[in-house]
Amino acid sequence: MNDKNTTAALSSDATEVRRQKLDLLRQQVGDVYPAHFHRTITNAELAEKYENLEPDTESGDVVTVAGRVYSSRNSGMFMDLHDASGKIQIFSHKDVTGEEARALLPMIDLGDIIGVTGVVRRTKRGELTINAQQIIMLTKSLLPMPEKWHGVADVEIRYRKRHLDIMTNEESKLRFQQRSKIVSGIRRFMENDGFMEVETPMLHSVYGGATAEPFKTHHNTLKLDMYLRIAPELFLKRTLVSGLTDKVFEINRNFRNEGVSTRHNPEFTMMECYWAYADYEDIMDLVERMFAELAMKIHGSTEFTYGDKELSFKGPFRRVPMPDAVKEVTGIDFLSLKTDEEARAAATAAGFEVEKDWTWGECLAFIFEEKVEPTLIQPAHVTHFPKDISPFAKEVPGEPRLVERFETYCNTWELGNAFSELNDPEEQRARMVEQLEQAHARGEKAKQLDDEFLDAIDQGMPPAGGLGVGVDRLIMLLTNAPSIRDVILFPARRAKAD
Repeated sequence: MNDKNTTAALSSDATEVRRQKLDLLRQQVGDVYPAHFHRTITNAELAEKYENLEPDTESGDVVTVAGRVYSSRNSGMFMDLHDASGKIQIFSHKDVTGEEARALLPMIDLGDIIGVTGVVRRTKRGELTINAQQIIMLTKSLLPMPEKWHGVADVEIRYRKRHLDIMTNEESKLRFQQRSKIVSGIRRFMENDGFMEVETPMLHSVYGGATAEPFKTHHNTLKLDMYLRIAPELFLKRTLVSGLTDKVFEINRNFRNEGVSTRHNPEFTMMECYWAYADYEDIMDLVERMFAELAMKIHGSTEFTYGDKELSFKGPFRRVPMPDAVKEVTGIDFLSLKTDEEARAAATAAGFEVEKDWTWGECLAFIFEEKVEPTLIQPAHVTHFPKDISPFAKEVPGEPRLVERFETYCNTWELGNAFSELNDPEEQRARMVEQLEQAHARGEKAKQLDDEFLDAIDQGMPPAGGLGVGVDRLIMLLTNAPSIRDVILFPARRAKAD
């Protein structure tokens, strides 16, 4: 390939130039997208193996590497070649590189994927380098890369074209590598704690396990409307009934047809578990141990920074009943209020706008969300939720308006939700019927009783503690991500405008 004047004859349009180069390459070297190529070492393995190679020294070892070209200097004499593990410098010169390989250099653009075989050396300046003997085109890129040092500046393009974001943004790349470590760390923690992982359906004929608007679809063969899972709770409890295991968990994708924000995505990842013969206090201990272990895995410490806040996952976390937390912040003592009317009156007198039909518990929960949540920066378990808003939890002994439920908060966000699970089948049915009536009153006519779940509970479910952890929010905290879309590889996006 003798092409000193090749590039001069090409179009000025960047994409068209690449297509013309592709045509030339096919004419002169044949297959530009070969199926078979075997590298002998990754860039990270290379850096580790030759860590002690002295400057201005050649190892004598011949290796084969592959990756994407990120930079090119001196007409391709020096190139930075990146694989998933890191980068290596490639040196091409007539003293070390064959004529055929050197003739390929004008055809190589930033973003192309190439394979290189050559001798490992370290330059006088200390740069680990491969003296290229052979170069092969593995993938010709038809689109220009974003400018490396600035990456993809447009946030919407970053989310829509995540491949470019990761390609040019080391922070994004690291964040998704850390996400993988966190998810695998959760799985390993649960398994080491004796939990058995199962998989439950994502298509439900009756949706439930949480209060949310579902996504609807239709099964053609069964002629059945179905719903994407909003929670795996009822299937996991049926697993507990079966006696398959006393400790069950699932890392699952849930789908909720609701709003989008920096902390909400229509599909998201949860870790949900149920532990027979345990209660919500056992689950608090489990959360603290798991969070501390994950922080150590990512940061090497239970202390870490999110934005301008110094956070600590070192247990024990603060534990505070919801009525006490509200009293501390607002002065309203809900436990002294005996009726729904008294609760509404107290809330109104304190300047809160509440609905005329709200219950005591709804007033308490609303004021908590408005005034207490914004104060919860360090990790805390908020306990003793109102029974009105907690249909699957057991009552607090001596206080039937409250249940043994907690939510774990950090940085003002809810990270986890847990109960001492209700296992009285008659009370469970009564609460679900009441919940159904409320849903129908709100216009949710498709909502149904899950008779298969109720039948399983009639068979007898052991007392248990249950937990759901919002994995995406937890990853946001541990990786210092400002938006949930920064930790979901391909977040939900609006349709691209024409």
